[in-house]
Amino acid sequence: MGKITFYEDRNFQGRHYECSSDCADLSPYFSRCNSIRVDSDWWVLYERPNYTGYQYVLSRGEYPDYQRWMGFSDCVKSCRSYPPVSCWGTYRMKIYEKPDFAGQMMEFMDDCSSVYDRFHCRDIHSCQVLDGYWIFYEHPNYRGRQYFLRPGEYRRYIDWGGYNSSVGSFRRMRDI
Repeated sequence: MGKITFYEDRNFQGRHYECSSDCADLSPYFSRCNSIRVDSDWWVLYERPNYTGYQYVLSRGEYPDYQRWMGFSDCVKSCRSYPPVSCWGTYRMKIYEKPDFAGQMMEFMDDCSSVYDRFHCRDIHSCQVLDGYWIFYEHPNYRGRQYFLRPGEYRRYIDWGGYNSSVGSFRRMRDI
């Protein structure tokens, strides 16, 4: 079972809450989140309750302030846990330049630091995650907004929680 600890203040200070399972609404436990300790597993944090809003994917480690997990603010309202990466096996994903799996397609089995350099397109409008868990980033070199993708079909960017079709980079969710 995974474990994550949320702290209201930076540098692991102030009121805190330990969590070991998915939680659709963290509001009763803290009002803001400025630092986090991830003791085990992977966690996807969401800016709003019910697993909506900006997403932040965190692996085991310490995050003394929200900028360390690429947070846009101190707002974390829901979270989900995922098992250790060693349990997942292989990775495979197809990306498409148009909605509904149309247009140019490329298949990936590894990380991509620049979608434009490899795909010759700045936008991904749909994708199929065939194996493994993946993280899309808004900008190249794994920066900007993050989007967590589990195996399944994403016919439009809104299906993975995207605000637009711009994806600058992506990587496999694995031990780094």
